[in-house]
Amino acid sequence: MSSARILVVDDDPQARDLLQRLLGPLGAVTQAPDPRRATERIAEGAFDLVLTDMAMPEPGDGLKVLHEVKAQLPDTPVVVVTAFGNIEGALDSIQQGAFDYLAKPFDVDAILRVARRALEQKRLVEENRSLRQQVERGSLMLVGRSPALLEVYKQVARAAASNVPVLITGETGTGKEMVARALHKRSPRMNGPFIPVDCGAITESLMESELFGHAKGSFTGASGTRRGVFEEASGGTLFLDEIGDVGMKVQSQLLRVLQEGEIRRVGESIPVKVDVRVVAATNKDLKARVAEGLFREDLLYRLDVVHLHLPPLRERSEDIPALVEHFAGRHARGGVRPVVTPEANARLAAYDWPGNVRQLENVVARALALNVTGVLGPQDFPEPIGDASTTKMAGLAGDMPSLAELSRRYAAQVLQHVGGNKSEAARLLDVDRKTLYKLLEAAPEGES
Repeated sequence: MSSARILVVDDDPQARDLLQRLLGPLGAVTQAPDPRRATERIAEGAFDLVLTDMAMPEPGDGLKVLHEVKAQLPDTPVVVVTAFGNIEGALDSIQQGAFDYLAKPFDVDAILRVARRALEQKRLVEENRSLRQQVERGSLMLVGRSPALLEVYKQVARAAASNVPVLITGETGTGKEMVARALHKRSPRMNGPFIPVDCGAITESLMESELFGHAKGSFTGASGTRRGVFEEASGGTLFLDEIGDVGMKVQSQLLRVLQEGEIRRVGESIPVKVDVRVVAATNKDLKARVAEGLFREDLLYRLDVVHLHLPPLRERSEDIPALVEHFAGRHARGGVRPVVTPEANARLAAYDWPGNVRQLENVVARALALNVTGVLGPQDFPEPIGDASTTKMAGLAGDMPSLAELSRRYAAQVLQHVGGNKSEAARLLDVDRKTLYKLLEAAPEGES
């Protein structure tokens, strides 16, 4: 964060000047001699980092500054510096939300290291908020803002208002049903039903009855008249997933429905009018199946009026951090969002994902289920993801905190989330109270 805004709060002018000289290369440094002046500075503008002395003359002390920052600038990290270093003071400030705790006399390297990490955390928080906003904006669609997905979004926006059939193609797990639901939600039919049908999961003998319904006694077991999904979806959208698995007989009947807007229940000759928009999807090459005599060419033309192709995840790896953020929030324990390290995101981005978005969600959910620290790193992923080459991640180690330090901060975050209730924090972290204390008392890196 090259243009960082830093506030230094200390009643000792020499200490303030020293910190300003040390931190000057990281950004613009503002000084405040006491908590009251610090409050005024915070009200005047946002800061990316605050360093405050703990013991200052009345009114207030470093904890007052900490509380003011958390109230006005909740995403801004606060580093507490004091000449009276002790574990009780460290735990008190950390548990109340401080990013870290340093002791006087100043260790120049430690201050710079902690300041850089704090600024990196601020950057990640802002980035994560942007990702969450992307997730929220795309809640009815795929998650991400890659050029390939932006093109899909445009096509969905154009096609949603019409009533023509849509064919969605893409590999398994790319999110074809999500796009079908987005088409429905943005269409004039949004208040009507959305009925999904997995054609690959229904046997040929049952497919006709499932789609069109049947009359009482039309076959063994037909104890009453039953409406099919075409009637159930009337006024809305019918999503036919894996349309390439439908047999030739049902293909002929689907063609008639698309041409005439009516169906015939099994065992009846009277046509029934239906008002349905058909959205179909497949992971197969339907043109190749036409050439093989396995799919009707005229049905393909009827279905493929608007064609949406979803790229595989390996072709949009820049969307992986947003997806991970989305899935981490969905599968978070007790509503406390986990920390995903840059190394973890880099490892995930380096994998090819043959199972696409669905596989990624399963991997993230599994990692969260087995992880008790609240910090997801590369070691939480199964092979071959967790066993991938680290060459792409080699440059990321730098000044990143250790896993123990991240775990300590996460434990403190959870404790703050539950208002200081250690039993509840231990329950959310799935550890006993003794382990919780060990997590909270772990010394920051470089100070042991």
